[in-house]
Amino acid sequence: MPGGGGASSGEGTAKVSTTAGGSGGGAGGFGRGAFTAAGGALVTDVIGAHNRPGEPQGALQALLNTATATQSIRLLIFLDSILPPMTAQDSSPLAALPILGETVHQNYPTASLYVVATPIGNVTDITLRALHVLSLVDAVACEDTRNTAQLMNRFGLHKPLVAAHMHNEREAAEGLIARLQAGQRIALVSDAGTPAVSDPGARIVDAVRAAGLRVIPLPGASAAVAALSASGLVNDQFHFVGFLPSKAKQREVALQSLAAAPATLVFYEAPHRIVECTQALADVFGVERQVVFAREVSKLFEQIHRCPLGEAVAWLKSDANHEKGEFVVLVEGAPPAAEGQDAETDRILQILLAELPVKQAAALAAQITGKKKNALYDRALELKQ
Repeated sequence: MPGGGGASSGEGTAKVSTTAGGSGGGAGGFGRGAFTAAGGALVTDVIGAHNRPGEPQGALQALLNTATATQSIRLLIFLDSILPPMTAQDSSPLAALPILGETVHQNYPTASLYVVATPIGNVTDITLRALHVLSLVDAVACEDTRNTAQLMNRFGLHKPLVAAHMHNEREAAEGLIARLQAGQRIALVSDAGTPAVSDPGARIVDAVRAAGLRVIPLPGASAAVAALSASGLVNDQFHFVGFLPSKAKQREVALQSLAAAPATLVFYEAPHRIVECTQALADVFGVERQVVFAREVSKLFEQIHRCPLGEAVAWLKSDANHEKGEFVVLVEGAPPAAEGQDAETDRILQILLAELPVKQAAALAAQITGKKKNALYDRALELKQ
């Protein structure tokens, strides 16, 4: 629901106001929730009172604010008459759950940095706790003030925004620490998803912790975890890589270092590099491994496609839309290597074979690696071919 008032920075919890006149659920109980003159309350005092979808914007919102602030029952009745009726979804039993009101009664310490995950595409993926914290903090440190302002406006929230991006993190940290030491609550957000995970924020968190101040994470949206959950790649481990180097040689070196990793590999990639990146994956990891493209996760044109790496480039090129949007790319982990056939053992054997006969190279490799000599001898014969 659209956000509104909270406690002052010196209090541990916040209690949201009811409507003017004290009647919960809006004037006359029109089911509009507990509005305030600031643009609406985050959590209503009346269980089951909630706002209709598509909260009135622009002129309608201004009229609603005015009506609430002036306690104009006639204007509220008029506005209620021109807005669409509540649907079955709007009056869901979920709206009456007491759990929805627990948000405001929890403890929110002052002098703390709140690391808040925000939606990666679908704005309704934000959590109730995140909304309340954003309504409660004294300021929001963000990657791009324009993007965060748009998100805050969607929920009727208005807070001072502090630019904290990859080019000014250290400088921004100093100012944020000063505010925290003065007892303020500060939220840290990125443009989408969880801050400090392949996004700015890690240096700020590090500096805040080094200053002896509290850091409180609020779990939420993560493109990597969402893609993993829908990939069907069965593995108890995953290795989050993030963005690969943009230059071909550096990218190849990075991929070679991951070639023997048994964990599912998780990459982020930009649309203009997705074909080039996918070809590099096939060149290094081979054509048999499964790859999953999770494109535009949680957005209107979300698509999740799985195929062998050998078919991946052709799939991307088969439709111009396949190359659009933001990508999470997951690659199946390396299969278990047969004894004597892992990358490090092969490297040792190749060095020895350059100077010694196969039998001696295998014997020496067995002493170095602790592996069985017969298996190493067979592998050395394969490498010599």
